[in-house]
Amino acid sequence: MHEFLQIGMGLLGGLAVFLYGMNLMSGSLQEAAGDRMRSILAAMTKNPLVGVLAGAVATAVLQSSSATTVMTIGFVSARLMSLRQAIPIIMGANIGTTITAQLLAFKLSDYVLAIVFAGFIFMSLAKTERRKLAGKALFGFGLLFLGIDTMGGVMKPLADNALFTDAIAQVTGVPVLGILVGTLMTVVVQSSSATIAVLQNLASVPGADGGSLIGLEGAVPVLLGDNLGTTVTALLAAIGQSRDAKRVALSHCVFNLSGCLLFVWLVGPFAAVVAAIPPAGPEVQVIARQIANAHTLFNVAMTALWLPCVPVMAKIVMALLPDHPRRPRRLRRTHLAPEESPAAAAVPTAATASDSAAA
Repeated sequence: MHEFLQIGMGLLGGLAVFLYGMNLMSGSLQEAAGDRMRSILAAMTKNPLVGVLAGAVATAVLQSSSATTVMTIGFVSARLMSLRQAIPIIMGANIGTTITAQLLAFKLSDYVLAIVFAGFIFMSLAKTERRKLAGKALFGFGLLFLGIDTMGGVMKPLADNALFTDAIAQVTGVPVLGILVGTLMTVVVQSSSATIAVLQNLASVPGADGGSLIGLEGAVPVLLGDNLGTTVTALLAAIGQSRDAKRVALSHCVFNLSGCLLFVWLVGPFAAVVAAIPPAGPEVQVIARQIANAHTLFNVAMTALWLPCVPVMAKIVMALLPDHPRRPRRLRRTHLAPEESPAAAAVPTAATASDSAAA
């Protein structure tokens, strides 16, 4: 019990450092390049493919798919772009966010503290606001990897704990459970990048056989759940916005949910395709990169499937969230006055019948 408490505190502490570094880096980049990204997004929406590229570039630069999604929802709410123009940007944001996982797969353990120190010096001595923001971004980048190293260090003893390995075996053996775990983790942490970092560290822990503790096939469903859980941020951002803005957030959910429903049946073949992508080597050494590649490949594949069907996506979200919700027929009939009822008009009353006979 004491061991689990130490591991839990170490994991939470490392996660806190990671999230702080991520938010500091993302916030600094947004402050430095946010206005420019807004103008790029507003201008590059006429062609769906260009919209995807704009969303991917904006997210890669800002290091936050949530920032791109929130900006897009704001544009639609302000009627600066239409629903059909916004959907490709959301798809591109899903691709752009995979850059973070690719960065996390690099082994920078030997340089982490040097990066933190360089960022601190740069941030402290900078005389212009732009350079100070660059220093903050570098400092946050170093903290991000420092948090990853902390989480990786405390997770290593888990491989020798039979209770934990049995629980992991049960989760990884059922893809639906993996998706559920990934979704809940992302909803709680509110950062898919953080949960993917935890997943990469856990997968890098060697099991009893020397291979990955969870393996690539066990990691893919959790990764799908991470993608699904990140849609909650868009839904929260759409509260109080226009109806089309809410549809943009809903399209994000439809996009990721459809991917989960499709790939949950293809976990084995998908993992085999990802494993065939370089680099090659012992599973424990390359699985962090494989998870990053799976994240990228999943979002690129889903974008390729949905991009020609943007009008269909728009129709789906408009059907799920119509302009004027219809009242049930039964309720409409109960609100009709007796004299307005079609049945009352068709059946003559007794007084009317007697009047007709007297005439």
